[in-house]
Amino acid sequence: MKAQTLIRWSLPVGFLLAVAALALAVWSYGYRQALDSLAERSAADLALASDRVSTQLEVYQELAVLTAEHPVLRDLSEPVARAAAADLLRSIADKTAALDVFFTDSSGRVLAAAEGVVGSSVADQAYFRRAQQGALGTGHGVLRPDDQRAYFYAAPAFGSDGRVRGALVVVADIEDVEQTWRGSLPAVFFTVASGEVFIANRSELLFWNRKAAVAGGAAGPGLGAAASRPRVLAQWHIGPHEIWRLAGSPYLPARALHLSVALPVIGMTGEILVDVAPARRIAALQAAALAAVCLAFGAMLFFVMERRRTLAEANAVLESRVAQRTEALSAANVQLRREVREREEAEAALKRAQQDLVQAGKLSALGQMSAGISHELNQPLMAIQQYAENGAAFLARGKAERTGENLARISDMAARMARIIKNLRAFARNESEPVGKVDLAKVLEDAVELTQTRLRECSVRLDWAPQPRGEIFVRGGEVRLTQVFVNLINNAVDAMLDQEDRVIRLQVHRGARLSVTVQDIGPGLKEPEKVFDPFYSTKAVGSSEGMGLGLSISYGLVQSFGGNIRGSNAERGAVFTVELEYWKEEEAA
Repeated sequence: MKAQTLIRWSLPVGFLLAVAALALAVWSYGYRQALDSLAERSAADLALASDRVSTQLEVYQELAVLTAEHPVLRDLSEPVARAAAADLLRSIADKTAALDVFFTDSSGRVLAAAEGVVGSSVADQAYFRRAQQGALGTGHGVLRPDDQRAYFYAAPAFGSDGRVRGALVVVADIEDVEQTWRGSLPAVFFTVASGEVFIANRSELLFWNRKAAVAGGAAGPGLGAAASRPRVLAQWHIGPHEIWRLAGSPYLPARALHLSVALPVIGMTGEILVDVAPARRIAALQAAALAAVCLAFGAMLFFVMERRRTLAEANAVLESRVAQRTEALSAANVQLRREVREREEAEAALKRAQQDLVQAGKLSALGQMSAGISHELNQPLMAIQQYAENGAAFLARGKAERTGENLARISDMAARMARIIKNLRAFARNESEPVGKVDLAKVLEDAVELTQTRLRECSVRLDWAPQPRGEIFVRGGEVRLTQVFVNLINNAVDAMLDQEDRVIRLQVHRGARLSVTVQDIGPGLKEPEKVFDPFYSTKAVGSSEGMGLGLSISYGLVQSFGGNIRGSNAERGAVFTVELEYWKEEEAA
């Protein structure tokens, strides 16, 4: 029994060990391949940073060479000449962002300087001694007391006899050089012969002594606290690649690929530290993927029979759930159809209610105008009676010409009454025709004529220019659109009843979209955003002047035409703008 159990478990254990060994081999191979790719990119980054530093410093090198033979620097024996030379050097330093530019004689004494940051003599400096040999001298250092890092270029100046008569020294600001690439790459730094970091794109690396750190020290003798410097805990090689293990700095990777390149032009070594964590993750993902595939394959073989049984059970459960779901969906479908039918009935009832509300609004407007309409009809009737009596008298006297004049006036009065009654009948009828082509000029004339009596009774002056008929056609319904402008004109009249001066301006504006404005000079709108809400009114509660439905009805009518209506306040009074769409002939096709 124990032997069978051992054999039974030996195969899975052996399989797991084989998978582990294979995953380890894949991880090692993938890690090396990722390091190769990372090293290529890092070498390119290091070369780019090195070229950038060298190129920026070469600007100061060329400046030193070109300025050394300047005519102003030829003879500095007189104070006036030295002052002129100092002005020249100061101008050059300002334009090139150099820390200092100065000229020395052959003994190293500074004769003229832009800033004088190095003191009165540089005789003991290596870059000066190199210049005295007739070659370009270079060097670096830290300027006190501001601890500024500087790089020096010393170009020899030759006399007429061919001997070196002095040197022109340009002091470059290393911090200014760093600004263009600081933080743009992985940790890049440049070390001098002693191993101390002199230029870096990470401030915590400045004056870090790499050699001391590799040996176990925390920092070199430079500036900064030792506690903030990184430490190299270990170094090892993976193929041709050098890997460092670092500690002590949150801005440097725990494991980094180290590359270096010699820069004899500036006398330094460029170095870069690149995080190898992405390479490790890639290798781990490759190994994990292979292990997952192998384990999945083994698990598939181990559980194939169990899977069949589980699938059979799941199939039975699924069929049961499908049957239940089908029954539920059928019931939901029946419920949905019932709700759709109820919604259609509700929409039909809403449309009927809206039509009734529109008709009620028109009848309400007619009720407000009833007194004026009665006057408009009574006046022609009285005139007809008078003209008829006059005509009978003239006929009795045999004055046929005067009789004809009275009959003509009676005919005009009858035509006027017919026009008024026709407009009232058209306005009062319940229009059910679809949206179509409407002459805007006729709509406005009808609206003005329907409200003319009330305007006259309320002493309101209407400022408007009638539009020629047959020129402006809009999309809408003639009666419904007339109702909109009747409502707006009546509302404007109501707004000015408490003041003596009463003017309404009715204007048509043509453009990409047609608009009609109705403006009064009343007190304006208290709440412009609420004027189109149903039952919103500024009139007294229980007033017979309206229930606050006129503007709401107008808003719905204009919206049904594809237009828009809005209310706002002008400098004096309120202005309502009705935007309408032009009628397009293709709509009738």
